[in-house]
Amino acid sequence: MSTAEPLVLGIETSCDETGVGIVRGSTLLANVIASSMEEHARYGGVVPEVAARAHLEAMTPTLTAALDQAGVTLDDLDAVAVTAGPGLAGALMVGVGAAKALAVATGKPLYGVNHLVGHVGADVLRADGSAIELPTVALLVSGGHTSLLLVRDLVGDVELLGETIDDAAGEAFDKVARLLGLPYPGGPQIDRAAADGDPTAIRFPRGLTLPKDMAAHRYDFSFSGLKTAVARWVERCRDEGREVPVADVAASFREAVVDVLVTKALNACRDTGVDRLLLGGGVVANARLRQVATERCEAAGVELRIPPLDLCTDNGAMIAAIGAKLVAEGHAPSDLGIAADSTLPVTTVQV
Repeated sequence: MSTAEPLVLGIETSCDETGVGIVRGSTLLANVIASSMEEHARYGGVVPEVAARAHLEAMTPTLTAALDQAGVTLDDLDAVAVTAGPGLAGALMVGVGAAKALAVATGKPLYGVNHLVGHVGADVLRADGSAIELPTVALLVSGGHTSLLLVRDLVGDVELLGETIDDAAGEAFDKVARLLGLPYPGGPQIDRAAADGDPTAIRFPRGLTLPKDMAAHRYDFSFSGLKTAVARWVERCRDEGREVPVADVAASFREAVVDVLVTKALNACRDTGVDRLLLGGGVVANARLRQVATERCEAAGVELRIPPLDLCTDNGAMIAAIGAKLVAEGHAPSDLGIAADSTLPVTTVQV
Protein backbone atom coordinates (compact mmCIF):
# COMPACT_ATOMS: atom_id res chain seq x y z
CA MET A 1 0.00 0.00 0.00
CA SER A 2 1.22 3.49 -0.87
CA THR A 3 0.76 5.40 2.38
CA ALA A 4 1.94 8.74 0.96
CA GLU A 5 -0.53 8.89 -1.94
CA PRO A 6 -3.01 6.07 -1.28
CA LEU A 7 -5.50 5.15 -3.99
CA VAL A 8 -8.89 5.11 -2.28
CA LEU A 9 -12.42 4.52 -3.52
CA GLY A 10 -15.21 6.27 -1.61
CA ILE A 11 -18.91 5.42 -1.49
CA GLU A 12 -21.59 7.90 -0.38
CA THR A 13 -25.28 6.95 0.04
CA SER A 14 -26.48 9.08 2.96
CA CYS A 15 -29.52 10.53 1.17
CA ASP A 16 -30.74 10.51 -2.43
CA GLU A 17 -27.47 10.52 -4.36
CA THR A 18 -25.36 7.45 -5.05
CA GLY A 19 -21.80 8.73 -5.20
CA VAL A 20 -18.62 6.85 -6.00
CA GLY A 21 -15.34 8.73 -6.10
CA ILE A 22 -11.71 7.74 -6.47
CA VAL A 23 -8.73 9.78 -5.29
CA ARG A 24 -4.99 9.30 -5.17
CA GLY A 25 -3.90 11.16 -2.08
CA SER A 26 -5.45 14.58 -2.63
CA THR A 27 -5.79 14.22 -6.40
CA LEU A 28 -9.29 13.64 -7.77
CA LEU A 29 -9.44 10.84 -10.34
CA ALA A 30 -13.18 10.17 -10.57
CA ASN A 31 -16.42 11.58 -9.21
CA VAL A 32 -19.57 9.85 -10.45
CA ILE A 33 -23.02 10.59 -9.02
CA ALA A 34 -26.37 8.98 -9.76
CA SER A 35 -29.24 11.03 -8.33
CA SER A 36 -32.74 9.75 -7.59
CA MET A 37 -34.06 13.30 -7.19
CA GLU A 38 -36.60 12.96 -10.00
CA GLU A 39 -38.13 9.95 -8.28
CA HIS A 40 -38.61 11.97 -5.10
CA ALA A 41 -39.94 15.08 -6.86
CA ARG A 42 -43.42 13.59 -7.20
CA TYR A 43 -43.61 13.34 -3.40
CA GLY A 44 -42.17 16.81 -2.75
CA GLY A 45 -39.26 15.46 -0.72
CA VAL A 46 -36.97 12.50 -0.16
CA VAL A 47 -38.71 9.22 0.66
CA PRO A 48 -36.25 6.97 2.54
CA GLU A 49 -37.50 3.69 1.09
CA VAL A 50 -37.37 5.05 -2.46
CA ALA A 51 -33.85 6.34 -1.85
CA ALA A 52 -32.62 2.97 -0.58
CA ARG A 53 -34.01 1.10 -3.58
CA ALA A 54 -32.50 3.66 -5.93
CA HIS A 55 -29.08 3.17 -4.31
CA LEU A 56 -29.35 -0.58 -4.82
CA GLU A 57 -30.09 -0.13 -8.51
CA ALA A 58 -27.44 2.54 -9.08
CA MET A 59 -24.53 1.08 -7.11
CA THR A 60 -23.00 -1.28 -9.69
CA PRO A 61 -23.24 1.05 -12.72
CA THR A 62 -21.95 4.01 -10.68
CA LEU A 63 -19.03 1.96 -9.34
CA THR A 64 -18.17 0.73 -12.86
CA ALA A 65 -18.32 4.26 -14.28
CA ALA A 66 -16.01 5.60 -11.56
CA LEU A 67 -13.41 2.88 -12.13
CA ASP A 68 -13.54 3.53 -15.88
CA GLN A 69 -13.23 7.29 -15.36
CA ALA A 70 -10.22 6.86 -13.09
CA GLY A 71 -8.63 4.24 -15.31
CA VAL A 72 -8.03 1.85 -12.41
CA THR A 73 -9.26 -1.57 -11.26
CA LEU A 74 -10.42 -2.78 -7.88
CA ASP A 75 -7.11 -4.61 -7.47
CA ASP A 76 -5.25 -1.29 -7.80
CA LEU A 77 -6.99 0.20 -4.76
CA ASP A 78 -5.26 0.68 -1.43
CA ALA A 79 -8.49 1.03 0.55
CA VAL A 80 -12.27 1.43 0.41
CA ALA A 81 -14.01 4.24 2.33
CA VAL A 82 -17.73 4.64 2.93
CA THR A 83 -20.11 7.02 4.63
CA ALA A 84 -21.19 5.29 7.85
CA GLY A 85 -23.38 8.21 9.00
CA PRO A 86 -25.16 10.44 9.63
CA GLY A 87 -27.99 10.13 7.11
CA LEU A 88 -31.02 8.03 6.24
CA ALA A 89 -30.62 4.62 7.89
CA GLY A 90 -31.79 2.53 4.93
CA ALA A 91 -29.76 4.50 2.43
CA LEU A 92 -26.62 4.27 4.56
CA MET A 93 -27.02 0.52 4.88
CA VAL A 94 -26.81 0.08 1.12
CA GLY A 95 -23.50 1.93 0.89
CA VAL A 96 -22.00 0.27 3.96
CA GLY A 97 -23.05 -3.15 2.67
CA ALA A 98 -21.52 -2.50 -0.73
CA ALA A 99 -18.26 -1.24 0.79
CA LYS A 100 -17.99 -4.30 3.05
CA ALA A 101 -18.55 -6.58 0.07
CA LEU A 102 -15.80 -4.83 -1.90
CA ALA A 103 -13.42 -4.97 1.06
CA VAL A 104 -13.99 -8.68 1.58
CA ALA A 105 -13.83 -9.54 -2.13
CA THR A 106 -10.61 -7.59 -2.73
CA GLY A 107 -8.92 -7.97 0.64
CA LYS A 108 -8.59 -4.18 0.91
CA PRO A 109 -8.96 -2.33 4.25
CA LEU A 110 -12.28 -0.65 4.98
CA TYR A 111 -12.70 2.84 6.47
CA GLY A 112 -16.12 3.98 7.70
CA VAL A 113 -16.15 7.78 7.82
CA ASN A 114 -18.39 10.67 8.82
CA HIS A 115 -20.49 12.26 6.10
CA LEU A 116 -20.28 15.78 7.55
CA VAL A 117 -16.50 15.71 7.90
CA GLY A 118 -16.44 14.54 4.29
CA HIS A 119 -17.89 17.89 3.23
CA VAL A 120 -14.90 19.59 4.84
CA GLY A 121 -12.53 17.08 3.25
CA ALA A 122 -13.85 17.95 -0.21
CA ASP A 123 -11.73 21.10 -0.05
CA VAL A 124 -8.48 19.10 -0.26
CA LEU A 125 -9.45 18.04 -3.80
CA ARG A 126 -9.07 21.49 -5.34
CA ALA A 127 -7.61 21.40 -8.84
CA ASP A 128 -5.05 24.05 -7.89
CA GLY A 129 -3.73 21.77 -5.16
CA SER A 130 -3.92 24.46 -2.47
CA ALA A 131 -4.09 22.77 0.91
CA ILE A 132 -6.72 23.71 3.45
CA GLU A 133 -5.20 25.46 6.46
CA LEU A 134 -6.26 24.37 9.92
CA PRO A 135 -7.82 25.23 12.22
CA THR A 136 -10.86 26.42 10.30
CA VAL A 137 -14.48 27.13 11.07
CA ALA A 138 -16.75 25.16 8.74
CA LEU A 139 -20.37 25.94 7.91
CA LEU A 140 -22.14 22.93 6.41
CA VAL A 141 -25.53 23.62 4.86
CA SER A 142 -27.63 21.00 3.11
CA GLY A 143 -31.09 19.51 2.91
CA GLY A 144 -30.54 17.43 6.02
CA HIS A 145 -27.88 19.30 7.97
CA THR A 146 -26.99 22.81 9.09
CA SER A 147 -23.89 22.60 11.27
CA LEU A 148 -21.15 24.90 12.46
CA LEU A 149 -17.85 23.16 13.20
CA LEU A 150 -14.41 24.02 14.48
CA VAL A 151 -11.96 21.76 12.65
CA ARG A 152 -8.53 21.64 14.25
CA ASP A 153 -7.51 18.38 12.58
CA LEU A 154 -9.40 16.89 9.65
CA VAL A 155 -9.37 13.32 10.94
CA GLY A 156 -8.57 13.81 14.61
CA ASP A 157 -10.16 16.90 16.14
CA VAL A 158 -13.56 18.16 14.99
CA GLU A 159 -15.74 20.10 17.43
CA LEU A 160 -19.44 20.78 16.95
CA LEU A 161 -20.10 24.44 17.78
CA GLY A 162 -23.76 24.47 16.84
CA GLU A 163 -26.44 23.00 14.61
CA THR A 164 -30.06 23.39 13.66
CA ILE A 165 -32.55 22.65 16.42
CA ASP A 166 -35.38 22.03 13.93
CA ASP A 167 -35.44 22.32 10.13
CA ALA A 168 -32.18 22.30 8.19
CA ALA A 169 -31.72 25.24 5.84
CA GLY A 170 -32.19 23.11 2.75
CA GLU A 171 -35.37 21.63 4.21
CA ALA A 172 -36.70 25.14 4.81
CA PHE A 173 -36.01 26.03 1.18
CA ASP A 174 -38.02 22.98 0.06
CA LYS A 175 -40.97 23.83 2.32
CA VAL A 176 -41.11 27.49 1.33
CA ALA A 177 -40.85 26.56 -2.34
CA ARG A 178 -43.90 24.34 -1.86
CA LEU A 179 -45.77 27.23 -0.23
CA LEU A 180 -45.03 29.36 -3.29
CA GLY A 181 -46.08 26.66 -5.74
CA LEU A 182 -42.52 26.01 -6.89
CA PRO A 183 -41.35 22.47 -7.66
CA TYR A 184 -38.93 20.29 -5.69
CA PRO A 185 -36.06 20.65 -4.97
CA GLY A 186 -36.72 24.08 -3.54
CA GLY A 187 -33.22 25.52 -3.32
CA PRO A 188 -32.58 26.10 -7.03
CA GLN A 189 -36.20 27.21 -7.55
CA ILE A 190 -36.04 29.80 -4.76
CA ASP A 191 -32.71 31.01 -6.13
CA ARG A 192 -34.18 31.54 -9.62
CA ALA A 193 -37.32 33.26 -8.35
CA ALA A 194 -35.34 35.49 -5.99
CA ALA A 195 -33.19 36.80 -8.84
CA ASP A 196 -36.07 39.09 -9.87
CA GLY A 197 -37.15 40.01 -6.33
CA ASP A 198 -36.35 42.61 -3.70
CA PRO A 199 -34.60 41.06 -0.67
CA THR A 200 -35.68 44.02 1.48
CA ALA A 201 -39.37 43.87 0.50
CA ILE A 202 -40.40 41.82 3.54
CA ARG A 203 -38.57 41.68 6.87
CA PHE A 204 -38.79 38.02 7.83
CA PRO A 205 -37.46 36.93 11.26
CA ARG A 206 -33.86 35.84 11.82
CA GLY A 207 -34.12 32.76 14.04
CA LEU A 208 -32.14 32.56 17.30
CA THR A 209 -30.55 35.99 16.91
CA LEU A 210 -32.25 37.89 19.75
CA PRO A 211 -30.00 38.60 22.76
CA LYS A 212 -31.70 35.95 24.91
CA ASP A 213 -31.33 33.39 22.12
CA MET A 214 -27.71 34.29 21.44
CA ALA A 215 -26.88 33.59 25.08
CA ALA A 216 -28.17 30.02 24.94
CA HIS A 217 -27.89 29.25 21.21
CA ARG A 218 -25.10 31.46 19.91
CA TYR A 219 -24.05 28.99 17.20
CA ASP A 220 -27.33 27.12 16.75
CA PHE A 221 -29.85 27.61 13.95
CA SER A 222 -33.63 27.54 13.70
CA PHE A 223 -35.59 27.89 10.48
CA SER A 224 -38.98 26.54 11.54
CA GLY A 225 -40.19 29.95 12.74
CA LEU A 226 -39.04 31.57 9.51
CA LYS A 227 -40.93 29.00 7.48
CA THR A 228 -44.06 29.66 9.55
CA ALA A 229 -43.67 33.44 9.11
CA VAL A 230 -43.49 33.01 5.33
CA ALA A 231 -46.56 30.75 5.38
CA ARG A 232 -48.59 33.29 7.39
CA TRP A 233 -47.50 36.17 5.16
CA VAL A 234 -48.51 34.28 2.02
CA GLU A 235 -51.80 33.17 3.60
CA ARG A 236 -52.65 36.74 4.63
CA CYS A 237 -51.83 37.98 1.15
CA ARG A 238 -54.17 35.43 -0.44
CA ASP A 239 -56.93 36.07 2.11
CA GLU A 240 -56.84 39.74 1.11
CA GLY A 241 -57.24 38.75 -2.53
CA ARG A 242 -53.81 39.97 -3.53
CA GLU A 243 -51.48 38.14 -5.85
CA VAL A 244 -48.49 36.72 -3.99
CA PRO A 245 -45.30 38.50 -5.13
CA VAL A 246 -43.34 35.25 -5.46
CA ALA A 247 -40.07 36.90 -6.43
CA ASP A 248 -40.10 39.29 -3.44
CA VAL A 249 -41.11 36.55 -0.99
CA ALA A 250 -38.38 34.26 -2.33
CA ALA A 251 -35.74 36.98 -2.18
CA SER A 252 -36.73 38.11 1.32
CA PHE A 253 -36.82 34.54 2.63
CA ARG A 254 -33.46 33.74 1.07
CA GLU A 255 -31.97 36.90 2.56
CA ALA A 256 -33.15 35.92 6.06
CA VAL A 257 -31.57 32.47 5.77
CA VAL A 258 -28.30 33.77 4.36
CA ASP A 259 -28.07 36.56 6.93
CA VAL A 260 -28.35 34.12 9.85
CA LEU A 261 -25.93 31.59 8.34
CA VAL A 262 -23.18 34.10 7.61
CA THR A 263 -23.66 36.09 10.83
CA LYS A 264 -23.34 33.04 13.07
CA ALA A 265 -20.40 31.68 11.08
CA LEU A 266 -18.50 34.95 11.40
CA ASN A 267 -19.37 35.12 15.10
CA ALA A 268 -17.71 31.72 15.46
CA CYS A 269 -14.62 32.91 13.57
CA ARG A 270 -14.34 35.97 15.81
CA ASP A 271 -14.98 34.10 19.07
CA THR A 272 -12.50 31.31 18.32
CA GLY A 273 -9.86 33.58 16.84
CA VAL A 274 -9.86 31.57 13.62
CA ASP A 275 -9.76 33.77 10.52
CA ARG A 276 -10.76 31.05 8.06
CA LEU A 277 -14.26 29.93 7.04
CA LEU A 278 -15.10 26.97 4.83
CA LEU A 279 -18.54 26.50 3.29
CA GLY A 280 -19.80 23.03 2.39
CA GLY A 281 -22.99 21.18 1.51
CA GLY A 282 -25.48 21.41 -1.33
CA VAL A 283 -26.99 24.75 -0.28
CA VAL A 284 -23.61 26.36 -1.03
CA ALA A 285 -24.80 26.30 -4.64
CA ASN A 286 -27.07 29.19 -3.62
CA ALA A 287 -25.70 32.26 -5.39
CA ARG A 288 -26.73 34.75 -2.70
CA LEU A 289 -25.08 32.72 0.07
CA ARG A 290 -21.79 32.71 -1.79
CA GLN A 291 -22.07 36.44 -2.58
CA VAL A 292 -22.89 37.56 0.96
CA ALA A 293 -20.28 35.25 2.49
CA THR A 294 -17.65 36.61 0.11
CA GLU A 295 -18.50 40.25 0.86
CA ARG A 296 -18.77 39.89 4.63
CA CYS A 297 -15.70 37.67 5.00
CA GLU A 298 -13.65 40.19 3.04
CA ALA A 299 -14.90 43.01 5.27
CA ALA A 300 -14.08 40.99 8.40
CA GLY A 301 -10.64 39.91 7.22
CA VAL A 302 -11.65 36.24 7.14
CA GLU A 303 -10.37 33.90 4.42
CA LEU A 304 -13.30 32.17 2.70
CA ARG A 305 -12.90 28.75 1.11
CA ILE A 306 -15.57 27.07 -0.98
CA PRO A 307 -14.84 23.66 -2.51
CA PRO A 308 -15.63 23.19 -6.23
CA LEU A 309 -19.42 23.26 -6.55
CA ASP A 310 -19.57 19.73 -7.98
CA LEU A 311 -17.96 18.56 -4.73
CA CYS A 312 -20.29 20.54 -2.43
CA THR A 313 -23.26 18.25 -2.97
CA ASP A 314 -23.10 14.70 -1.58
CA ASN A 315 -20.42 12.72 -3.42
CA GLY A 316 -18.10 9.77 -3.01
CA ALA A 317 -14.94 11.73 -3.78
CA MET A 318 -15.09 13.64 -0.49
CA ILE A 319 -15.46 10.34 1.38
CA ALA A 320 -12.47 8.93 -0.50
CA ALA A 321 -10.48 12.06 0.44
CA ILE A 322 -11.08 11.46 4.16
CA GLY A 323 -10.26 7.78 3.68
CA ALA A 324 -6.98 8.67 1.96
CA LYS A 325 -6.11 11.02 4.82
CA LEU A 326 -6.74 8.26 7.36
CA VAL A 327 -4.57 5.82 5.42
CA ALA A 328 -1.77 8.35 4.92
CA GLU A 329 -1.66 9.12 8.65
CA GLY A 330 -1.53 5.45 9.60
CA HIS A 331 -4.95 5.06 11.17
CA ALA A 332 -6.07 1.46 11.58
CA PRO A 333 -8.92 0.30 9.31
CA SER A 334 -12.48 0.03 10.58
CA ASP A 335 -13.82 -3.33 11.65
CA LEU A 336 -15.86 -5.20 9.07
CA GLY A 337 -18.66 -5.30 11.62
CA ILE A 338 -19.29 -1.55 11.46
CA ALA A 339 -22.92 -0.53 11.25
CA ALA A 340 -24.65 2.37 9.56
CA ASP A 341 -25.33 5.06 12.17
CA SER A 342 -28.01 7.55 11.14
CA THR A 343 -27.15 9.86 14.06
CA LEU A 344 -23.36 9.56 14.00
CA PRO A 345 -21.94 12.61 15.83
CA VAL A 346 -19.60 14.84 13.84
CA THR A 347 -16.92 14.42 16.51
CA THR A 348 -16.56 10.77 15.38
CA VAL A 349 -14.60 11.06 12.14
CA GLN A 350 -13.97 7.31 11.70
CA VAL A 351 -16.24 4.52 12.84
